[in-house]
Amino acid sequence: MKIDKAFINKLQKRDKKTQQSFYDTVSAKMYGVCLRFANSGDDANDILQEGFIRVFRHIDAYRGDGSFEGWVRRTIVNTAINYYKKEKKRGYKVDLEYVKKDYVTSESAIEKLSFNELLDIIRELPNGYRTVFNLNVIDGYTHKEIGEMLGISENTSKSQLSRARLAIQKRLSEIKEKENLD
Repeated sequence: MKIDKAFINKLQKRDKKTQQSFYDTVSAKMYGVCLRFANSGDDANDILQEGFIRVFRHIDAYRGDGSFEGWVRRTIVNTAINYYKKEKKRGYKVDLEYVKKDYVTSESAIEKLSFNELLDIIRELPNGYRTVFNLNVIDGYTHKEIGEMLGISENTSKSQLSRARLAIQKRLSEIKEKENLD
């Protein structure tokens, strides 16, 4: 499927067949984005569904600057951020014991991880840690941008990233220990 101006024009005219074709083409990739922010597969599905509703509802906002898929991805990420903000308002607990120590990991443990195993480790992080980690490390946002998006200070973003990295290191150390016992 070629996503050109004519295709986008059909999307903007709310053509159901074109919308379905577009969804079928990019939903798996966007689901991967959602999984990085969500607590579970069900939450990722909710984010994906809400994200595509927003894409199709606000498709007229796409001005043709940059790739259309990039615009869709940004909309999905913003939907995930809004999900995070709702979760934050509900209140979640951060167990500081979870990241208390410094941990050293071996590259062999990291090298043996599959993508899904690494994704599971990231998914285990508390919401704030996971969201900041994804936005900074994977999506490339600065701490200032993250702070503005999430309504937190730049220093809070830095702190959450540091704690996320420590938590990931701890989990990798646990995997390494298990590897050494086997």
